[in-house]
Amino acid sequence: MLLAIEGIDGAGKGTLCRELLARTKGLGIRAAALSFPRYEQTQFSDLIGRYLRGEMGEIDQVPVRYAALLYGGDRFESRQQLLDLIAAHDLVILDRYVASNIAYNAAKVAADERAELIAWIERLEFDLFALPRPDLTLLLATSTALADRLVGQKAARSYTAEARDLHEADRDYLSVVAEVYGGLATAGGDAWLRVEPLDESGKLRPPAEIAATVWQHPGLSALR
Repeated sequence: MLLAIEGIDGAGKGTLCRELLARTKGLGIRAAALSFPRYEQTQFSDLIGRYLRGEMGEIDQVPVRYAALLYGGDRFESRQQLLDLIAAHDLVILDRYVASNIAYNAAKVAADERAELIAWIERLEFDLFALPRPDLTLLLATSTALADRLVGQKAARSYTAEARDLHEADRDYLSVVAEVYGGLATAGGDAWLRVEPLDESGKLRPPAEIAATVWQHPGLSALR
């Protein structure tokens, strides 16, 4: 099973990925994880780092399809490793995948231009680059305010010396990204699972609790 975890910066994707991997231990489930972009592992990720540091200009100064090519190229460079992981494991968890490329770039264009761009990115990654489609995409529907607070708690990253990269520093932009993600989840139907990170009182749910909720999905339950 190929599971992609999506959400805006600071949503908690990496933490959930680790929690889900921990649940596979002792259950006899062969599991692995891969995080995109693959910083310091691919040539395209070096260019992504330059983009996120603002060396190519502000968000609205970098051509949308050029930015999409960088992220798609990073996955294309990693394609064989991903296929090998899928062949050797029951579950492969991805911290970001094609939907990230779609959401973050579609958020840069007018609403009436998004469908065309989304189709272009899907053709690029799934058809031209022949990347496997995820069996399930999980959306962590974290608010921009909460995500911004969690971004501030992140450890230093290899690709930037700043506390926030180009995307993380623009909350208005991330609000639109979250909106696009919501539309993708709605349109995706059963191929998507939306998870709320807050409980009914508005408090952040513990990662283990969120993972337990996700683990109840029929696709994951079937692995046991």
